[in-house]
Amino acid sequence: MAKVRILPDRVANQIAAGEVIERPAAVVKELVENALDAGATRIEVEFRHGGRALMRIEDNGHGMARDDALLALERHATSKIAEAADLDRLASYGFRGEALPSIASVSRFELQTRAAESDAGTEILVNGGKFVQVRDCGRPVGTRIEVSHLFNSVPARRKFLKTDQTEAAHIVHCVRLYALACPRTAFTLIEDGRVVFRSPECSTLEERVAEIFGKQIAESLVPIETDEPGLRLSGLIGRPGVGRATRHEMIVFVNGRPVDSRTLNYALIESYHESLPKGRYPLAFVFFECDPAAVDVNVHPAKREVRFRSEPQVRGFVIRAVLQRLRELGGAGDATRAVSLEAGGLRREAGATDPWPQGRAATPLAAGSTVVPLRPPETERRGAESAPYPRPVVGPAALAVPSSNAPPIENRKSEIVTPAWRFVGLAHGNFALFETAAGLVLLDRRAAHERVWFERLVGQFRAGAVPSQRLLLPLPIELDAIAAALLLDRLTFLATHGFEVAEFGRNFFRVEAVPAWMEPGDAVPFLRDLIGAFRNGTIPERDAGLAHEELARLAVAKAVRLPPTTDEAEIRALVAQLFATAAPLTSPQGRPTYIELNHGELARRFNR
Repeated sequence: MAKVRILPDRVANQIAAGEVIERPAAVVKELVENALDAGATRIEVEFRHGGRALMRIEDNGHGMARDDALLALERHATSKIAEAADLDRLASYGFRGEALPSIASVSRFELQTRAAESDAGTEILVNGGKFVQVRDCGRPVGTRIEVSHLFNSVPARRKFLKTDQTEAAHIVHCVRLYALACPRTAFTLIEDGRVVFRSPECSTLEERVAEIFGKQIAESLVPIETDEPGLRLSGLIGRPGVGRATRHEMIVFVNGRPVDSRTLNYALIESYHESLPKGRYPLAFVFFECDPAAVDVNVHPAKREVRFRSEPQVRGFVIRAVLQRLRELGGAGDATRAVSLEAGGLRREAGATDPWPQGRAATPLAAGSTVVPLRPPETERRGAESAPYPRPVVGPAALAVPSSNAPPIENRKSEIVTPAWRFVGLAHGNFALFETAAGLVLLDRRAAHERVWFERLVGQFRAGAVPSQRLLLPLPIELDAIAAALLLDRLTFLATHGFEVAEFGRNFFRVEAVPAWMEPGDAVPFLRDLIGAFRNGTIPERDAGLAHEELARLAVAKAVRLPPTTDEAEIRALVAQLFATAAPLTSPQGRPTYIELNHGELARRFNR
């Protein structure tokens, strides 16, 4: 029977490092936090080869005396707290005393520091958790830490690191977060000898956002500042109608600490319920402040997750604050204003029918109204044999009707199945009404066009024959570090799908050609959405077939541009092309392309 024993400090530190130091960016995070806690007004971060070879963090904080520097490398040694009650009034980033010994146990660690009252600085060298030397050194007041050969002592951890470009992107994103959190601290970031960004002290958050994330994003933001007893929200939020496909540009700080808070994220999303289309996320750089005793930051080893004592109170406050600001801008609950919708480039006018059936209702339902949700048929999974509606066989000549808005579908070898419907007219511009032998049919023009375009695009993507159009004036697009790394890794993938994108500086690109089906003005929003899909893993690049389908699902929203009016010939051509597809009953998103009201349903509705 194995005996219980106490682990050596070196092993314990390596275990702790597995929780705290998951990748090079985590090292930078911990050391930047220490620099900010030390009162630094200038921080310089340098790294090489994605942080594997070297990470150097230098600050002008108050530094440490020799005894404090040696003690800081012991586990659970910290100057931030003294007793458990201090956790209820934290005013610092760090507090556990695990970061330095954990980092030193899995790297070659060199610390140089000097306090103002010391005549000389202290240099400490630790290699894989073993002290190599401690000596005096000359240096100005502050601290300089070099971490090299990360995870050399634990090679299994090193194998799990991503490419240098990906790890570098995470480091850049981390430093940007803390530069946002502390605008009055000057930050310099250097990668492989090249300055990524140098941001001096900024008097406002707006200046820091413009310097770090670019003027394109800064110009789409508006300030917000609201407080209630014990609660305060400030920062910048996106204008109504400006959204993203992912949450990665919703950045939240709690008492100055960048965090991932489900409560705050959902409150922001809910606040934009009427200001953004479904599936879009707002831009936000917001600071939430409350009593430190009302929030628990000691939830996760990385300290990115927090828990509030009164989640409903926090959520309600944030929703009220953001809604009030949006109302001031005319972006929420204003029934007299046209809301510009980013997806698809269309507009929804007050009182008009939403051009997207899956969109939110513009006005609330009257009291007593009932909505009966339609259950999309499962034809895409089960095949056409399970279609609930009979479809008489008609020859392929039906496809000969010209249409400027629907792409042609290649004729099948077998006869095309299309219904014998009598066109009656259009309802609200988007729905075509037909009379059939069995009753009435309502066809959703947009859903039908999406299905037709989807199958055409999938065919083009699989064949590698995507026609493109060069732009007379290239379109600029500025991205954050992680998004830029994702885009650089996939330039070849984009080129095979009709895009030509060229790097034009750090995190800055030019779109020089777009697919023929796309309006040039839609290119930049589409690429941002596409990068978000890469980031979320929605597009599985290792499975080419699924990647083509997911890309086509994103593309149909931009490819379909419905004219305000149409004629019977175009509607009939659309119906013929729809039923020439493999799954005519649903759109690529699974919504029904048409619904049928048979005689029995009509009689029941009229109490006959």
